[in-house]
Amino acid sequence: MAENVRVRYAPSPTGEPHIGNVRTALFNWLFARHHGGKFIVRVEDTDQERLVPGAVDAMLDSLEWLNIQWDEGPRVGGPYAPYVQSERLIIYQDLAGKLVLQGRAYRCYCSREKLEQMRRERREQGFATGHACQCREMTEQQRVDAEAATGPPVVRFGMPTEGVTRVHDLIRGDVEWQNDLQEDFIILKSDGFPTYHLAVVADDHFMEISHIMRAEEWLPSTPRHLQLFDALGFEPPQFAHLPMILGPDRSKLSKRHGATAVSEYRNKGFLPDALINFMVLLGWSLDDKTEVMALDMIKDNFTLDRVTKSAAIFDQEKLEWMSGVYIREMSPKELAGNMLPFLERDLPKELVPVDRDYLDSIAPLIQERIKLMETAADSTLYFFEEQPEYDPSTLIQKGMEPQGTLDALKSALASLNSAPTFDHESLEASLRATGLEIGVSPRQFFGALRTAVTGRTATPPLFETMEVLGRERVLRRMEWAVERLAGANLI
Repeated sequence: MAENVRVRYAPSPTGEPHIGNVRTALFNWLFARHHGGKFIVRVEDTDQERLVPGAVDAMLDSLEWLNIQWDEGPRVGGPYAPYVQSERLIIYQDLAGKLVLQGRAYRCYCSREKLEQMRRERREQGFATGHACQCREMTEQQRVDAEAATGPPVVRFGMPTEGVTRVHDLIRGDVEWQNDLQEDFIILKSDGFPTYHLAVVADDHFMEISHIMRAEEWLPSTPRHLQLFDALGFEPPQFAHLPMILGPDRSKLSKRHGATAVSEYRNKGFLPDALINFMVLLGWSLDDKTEVMALDMIKDNFTLDRVTKSAAIFDQEKLEWMSGVYIREMSPKELAGNMLPFLERDLPKELVPVDRDYLDSIAPLIQERIKLMETAADSTLYFFEEQPEYDPSTLIQKGMEPQGTLDALKSALASLNSAPTFDHESLEASLRATGLEIGVSPRQFFGALRTAVTGRTATPPLFETMEVLGRERVLRRMEWAVERLAGANLI
């Protein structure tokens, strides 16, 4: 197997790639890497009416952002190019013609309305509706007359009318379908474009795909594809249908369960490695306890026997937790580098560009608290702004009076003005001594100081924050706090 594994990710460019189809790409890529095989990207754009401009680039950009490298396909080429179905029409048209000549497919002249009427009549008569179309039995003269009356036909594949179609799915085991319940389906539209069914079978054969790993929703299409492989004389690949992804309420995953487009996760500042780790757990596990895994560990252990049949549950809170874990495993410099583009995107324009050396000193302080890069600007704003705005009444801590708070802030300002050094150890020692001297508890004293120098009630460790803010900024903010409280008509 290791020498022959060739798998593909073949989305339709009909919108932004979402977490479900990128999970499919990830599983294919991991399977290829585990077995030393090839991962192919193919653009299935035969449904021309639903194409969205820019969707192909969005798909490829998402894979690149996640570091899912493809061996063949758009942007990289390969021996089976082109990898865009609209550039391979002659292949599908030739195959459809051969199937018609063999009697395995036929030209159909029915309108949708006529076909639905025939299906309704068969249901009323107690018959299966799969083979309702009567074009299958037309004489050549009837075909000539029908084409003159209706214009170019579609080509339908004629499913067998008896027997069963079986597949051994590598995840779900043996599955079978009654052929007489299957519908004759269109393989070539009247405009000469193939439907998904013919194009996917042709490309999987000619690109020598060894394993088809796709979402569970495609399982009902499998008998169609197997019959096409058989009619064309092609050896079918092995099939593996991946479990569905549901929201925590076990309904179909949608935007109300959190972002679903991969670009949204990127814009929110999730780390690619964290999203990869999270997505691989949507249907696969290493064991019954390991959740955070390095990519090399995942690739080394990714086998289909660990993929579940049951639906995977998407948990946004777990994803954010995992993002936080990955952030804490970074070096502070790596974190600063990841924060920088989000700060320059989200901070007020007058505060950018951000000084990178200053940011390097801030990053360690917030590393334990941040889960998403999109929160970096809000988490660090007080480090950059000239003077945080806040209600002066928030300086007054529980159990304190306005005058006592003002006196405490003045004592702290005097201590800070006389501080010989401005490192956090010295600041803590001198301010603790000041608090004892004036008889104010550390909780009250430091709470007032925290608000005075940051404008917030919850921040990273106070004295480390003051050291990073620097003497001038801290003294200026302390003076401002004293002035505001004194003039606030609270005393």
